[in-house]
Order: sequence, then structure tokens, then C-alpha cells
Amino acid sequence: MRSTKASAAIDRLKRRSDNPHYSMTMNSSGFFCLVLPIGAGDSERLCEAMMLDDFVAFVNAYGPQTPKRVSKLELEFSKQLVKKDH
Repeated sequence: MRSTKASAAIDRLKRRSDNPHYSMTMNSSGFFCLVLPIGAGDSERLCEAMMLDDFVAFVNAYGPQTPKRVSKLELEFSKQLVKKDH
């Protein structure tokens, strides 16, 4: 269960970055680390070992972010707010 939350964060990062090579490690103390293979079986650690919630927050903030979806109504409302300010 613990690693499922971390795995889901890694999967989101892979989709956002379009890089399927991101991975994670978990040590015997239950700390997680984001890694990226660099070749010849070696991996680059992209962060220090972290607790689960800190790791998920780090991975969610790492790399390109997905733009927030905005509805047509929200866009029109924002335009009206700008007009009223002037």
C-alpha cells in the first residue's frame, strides 16, 4: 500500500515529462528516492531519501507541470473581472 502512492506519483511524472525511465528506490527504512538510469546499469539519484508523503510531494512538483484546466465559463468570468477593474 505504501509504495502504491509513490508508484502512482512516478507514473504521473512519466506521463507529464514523456520520459518512461523515471523510477524509485525504497530502502530498508522505508525511505523513497527518485532515480533516473544513466546507462551501464547505473542510476542517478535525483533527491535524497524521503518519507512517503514528502517523496510524493517532491515527485508531484518535479519536472513539467500539467496546466490547470479552465472552463469557458471561468475564462469569460475572468474577462469580466478585468473589465470591472478598469
